[in-house]
Amino acid sequence: MSFPATLPIPDEVLEIARRLDDAGHEVWCVGGAIRDTLLRTRTGSSALEPFDVDFATSATPEQVQALFRRTVGVGIKHGTVGVLDRHRVLHEVTTFRRDVTTDGRHAVVAFGVSLADDLARRDFTINAIAYHPLRHEWRDPFDGAGDLARGLIRAVGDPAQRFREDYLRVLRAIRFAARFGFEIDAATWEAARAAGPSLDQLSAERVRDEWFKGLRTTRSVARLVDLWTRVGAADVWIPFRAVSFSAAEADRSPRDPVLLTSLLVADPAGALRRLRASNAEIARAEAIQRGPEEPAADTPEAVRRWRAVVLGAADDLMAIWRHRHGAVPGWAAAALDSRARQEPVTRGELAIDGSDIAAAGVPPGPAIGAMLDQLLDRVLTDPSLNTREQLAAIVRSRP
Repeated sequence: MSFPATLPIPDEVLEIARRLDDAGHEVWCVGGAIRDTLLRTRTGSSALEPFDVDFATSATPEQVQALFRRTVGVGIKHGTVGVLDRHRVLHEVTTFRRDVTTDGRHAVVAFGVSLADDLARRDFTINAIAYHPLRHEWRDPFDGAGDLARGLIRAVGDPAQRFREDYLRVLRAIRFAARFGFEIDAATWEAARAAGPSLDQLSAERVRDEWFKGLRTTRSVARLVDLWTRVGAADVWIPFRAVSFSAAEADRSPRDPVLLTSLLVADPAGALRRLRASNAEIARAEAIQRGPEEPAADTPEAVRRWRAVVLGAADDLMAIWRHRHGAVPGWAAAALDSRARQEPVTRGELAIDGSDIAAAGVPPGPAIGAMLDQLLDRVLTDPSLNTREQLAAIVRSRP
């Protein structure tokens, strides 16, 4: 792949580069912005999103903070300072660095090195390309552009060493391969498989973030799952179950990590708990898991009673059914119509409440709750009964 003469970097991003350059510091655009823009040029588009642009520089974090008024310390001990441009978009500015020690999870880095040293510590060749935004020069010491053209994920240098430095790179290799539809270089893949058992050393939060990113960006959920399984990551973190679902349907849908985890994993709540997902995400997976996945019948009453059981999980369960069967369930229209009509499926949606029932002579305590349940049962059978007058009449007619 040949490099374009220039990249259309926005003025607000160039302002950051110019300030660093004017202060005598070397500065290069690096990382995903460069990789993704080169990929887009293959399809005739060279647009570069300003929020994607990050920098590598010879300036230390302290020097970067002194040069810019609006900064965020996003990872100062690793050399990274977030700089806000005039539109308050954050760009990571990271000092050239090399690894001093690594343990597979974290690295101790040293500054004061060259761009070449900095690129040599990166994970994959396609991420080790640099562009000088003012001189329009390119640096690509590991033929990352060639690998982009070949559709190949290849580690920088010795792949086994790259993975020992940070085992999360195994999952990143899979994510990039699945996102771009690339193959993984044979030596890189063998090293990734050999590193698979060591994935248990990673923090749950980092694995969760990588899994969620993978689901959101992959071209094919089926391929992502296959790569996780073959590299051994599934055995360590997310034991997938054999599922029968329309991969094409899943790939067309908005990528919802909680929904897809619930589709792919027998115990999704347990998996998300282990991955330290949020309480809301775990609760959502629990509701999906409880189900039932579908109503007992396609009748309007059966659908209302199903809605009364699953409550807020109804949409998720409809999506799960659609993924598994590759079609919209026959009862989906009834469920959506029931909701559109605001047919009551909980006590709180009844036209009367506990105080009304007490006023009708029902003694306080469990009897009021039992009466609310009876009224809800009647309304689930016939929603037209949900008026204050009709429900009050039912209460008064009790034995």
